[in-house]
Amino acid sequence: MSVIKVKHVTKDYGYGRGIFDVSFEIKEGEVFGFLGPNGAGKTTTIRHLMGFTKAQEGELYINGKNSWKSASIIKHDVGYLPGELAFPKNMTGDKFIKFMAEERKVTDMTRTEELKEMFELDTSEEIKEMSLGTKRKLAVVTAFMHNPKILILDEPTSGLDPVMQERFIQFILNEKAEGKTILLSSHIFSEVDATCDRIAIIKEGVVVSTIEASQLKQNVNKAFKIEFINSEDYKKFMERTKFPIAIERPKQNQVKLNLTDEKMQQLFTELSEVKVNFISEIKFTLEDYFMDFYDRKKTVADGEENLKYGLH
Repeated sequence: MSVIKVKHVTKDYGYGRGIFDVSFEIKEGEVFGFLGPNGAGKTTTIRHLMGFTKAQEGELYINGKNSWKSASIIKHDVGYLPGELAFPKNMTGDKFIKFMAEERKVTDMTRTEELKEMFELDTSEEIKEMSLGTKRKLAVVTAFMHNPKILILDEPTSGLDPVMQERFIQFILNEKAEGKTILLSSHIFSEVDATCDRIAIIKEGVVVSTIEASQLKQNVNKAFKIEFINSEDYKKFMERTKFPIAIERPKQNQVKLNLTDEKMQQLFTELSEVKVNFISEIKFTLEDYFMDFYDRKKTVADGEENLKYGLH
């Protein structure tokens, strides 16, 4: 069952800004990564999902409820962490937590205290005096204090230090283990790679690819960096090889090439005829796949072909 549905949504702000025919669905218990740089359309999509903005075309649903028509109900169903934080003026962290607890009808503060401890949050000071990282932790605590089954997170670790970023990733994995449905918008490859079941890449307001994370992790395509012992061996290999060479570095006597598992024997047969300093495997990563789509010289088909054949 799909808990979140985005169906052919367009919001055109002019001059190429906005989102255009965006569609995806998120199943119950799934962690869905929404990956793209700042300005790609991630926040615009999420604001439409939360009912803050009305789409010009298309429809959005959370738990079967229309995001625009049922915005007030959805806000109580969802743990929402915005990318840009805004807090009431002249409040301490404690007062804000109390205010949000009343808003969410939370009477048992056990989970809230656990979250404060997990993220080492001091709520006694005035919010206006807090650092960006502390404000982000306060937003995390109040977003999840009512233990929602659906989490919508827009750049959730922005402003957190590396230790807290890792702690947040572990928190998301724990929530995932409890069957939560999570939309994670980010431009940080490591947190998307560590947590997500599926990943959509958005570029200039258009979803250019949706991929199962396992496709990347189980990819049989390999890339190798090879350094030859001298220029003669480098030239000899280059003259005789049947492999397409992705990168040539004659000054360093190095090449980078791509192949599938079944071609490994052929590679080592070729290398047996020359002398090498080293050969090292380069893993194909989410970042490699992402950068194929953000290389302006490549088409969407090129990026998908690179996953299939390892030509990155």
